[in-house]
Amino acid sequence: MKRILSTYSAATRADEIVQGMDLSGKRCIVTGAGSGIGVEIARVLASAGASVTLAVRNIRAGNTVAESIRMQTRNRSVHAAELDLNSRKSVQSFCKKWKGPLHILINNAGIMALPHLTLSPEGWEMQFATNYLGHFALAWGLQEALADAASARIVTVSSSANLLSPVVFDDLHFAFRPYDPWLAYAQSKTANILFAVASSIWWEGLGITSNALNPGAVATGLPRHIGGQLHAPIEPLKTVEQAAATSVFLAVSPLVEGVGGRYFENCNEAITVAQRPDNYIGVAPYALDQQNAMRLWDETLYLLK
Repeated sequence: MKRILSTYSAATRADEIVQGMDLSGKRCIVTGAGSGIGVEIARVLASAGASVTLAVRNIRAGNTVAESIRMQTRNRSVHAAELDLNSRKSVQSFCKKWKGPLHILINNAGIMALPHLTLSPEGWEMQFATNYLGHFALAWGLQEALADAASARIVTVSSSANLLSPVVFDDLHFAFRPYDPWLAYAQSKTANILFAVASSIWWEGLGITSNALNPGAVATGLPRHIGGQLHAPIEPLKTVEQAAATSVFLAVSPLVEGVGGRYFENCNEAITVAQRPDNYIGVAPYALDQQNAMRLWDETLYLLK
C-alpha cells in the first residue's frame, strides 16, 4: 500500500484543514468534546457547516461548550448529549437515541495513566474499558447509522504510547502482571489502532472506513493523574489547535477517502518501525497486525456479549 502523505505538518492547525470546505449535511459525533482537543475538533467541524453532537459525560459542561461553539461559528446545529463510556447502559442509551445517518464518528475521549489499578463494574481495567471497549461499543451500536451514511468515517485517537506495549491477550486486565499505569494506557491505545484495522475489514462492504491517529503531546486535562502535566514529553508540545488537526484531517480530507486500517501522525500516515525510536515517531507492527486485530475483535465481542 502506498503511504499517504499530505502537505500538512505538526504545525498545521485544525482550522487550516477545513479551509474552503462545506460540510453542510454532514452529521458528526465527537466524544470527549467537553474539554481539550475534543472542543477544538467540534468547533472546527461546526465552522465548516457540519452538524456536531458533543458526546460528553458531564452534560452541563457539554451544554456550555455547545453554546460557545454555536456563538463562535453561527452554526445552530451543535448540541451536547450525555455519554459515559464506562457505562454500558449509557452507551446503549446514546445509540438508541441516535436517529438517521452518521457521517463522522470521532472517538476522542480518553483517560491516561491511572495511578492505581482501577476496574470497571465488569472487572475490566479502566483505561482499556474507557479508551477502547467503550468506543468499540459505541461504534458497534451506531453501525447502522454509519452504514446509512454510505461513506462514513470513524476516527479513533490513539497515541505514540502504542510503542510501549502490545495488547497482552492473556492478561488484558492485569490480573497477573503487576499494574503499571503507562503499560495499561499503552495497551488501550494499541487496541484503538487494532480496532481501526479490524473495523475497516469487517465493515468495508458497508462503506465505513476507520483510521487511528496520534494527536501529539498537548497540555490538556488528560494527564491530570500525573500532576496535570505531561511527564518529560519526548514529542514536542503542540497547541490544542495543532493537536486537533490530524483528527480533522482523517474526518474530512479527500486524501483518505475510502482508506481504512491505518495510523497517522502530524496529518501524514506514520511509518512502521522495527523497534521503538527515541523520538517515539511511528507505529509498532503489532498495532497494525491483522491477526492481532481479528483476535481482539473476537475477544471484544465476547466481553461485550
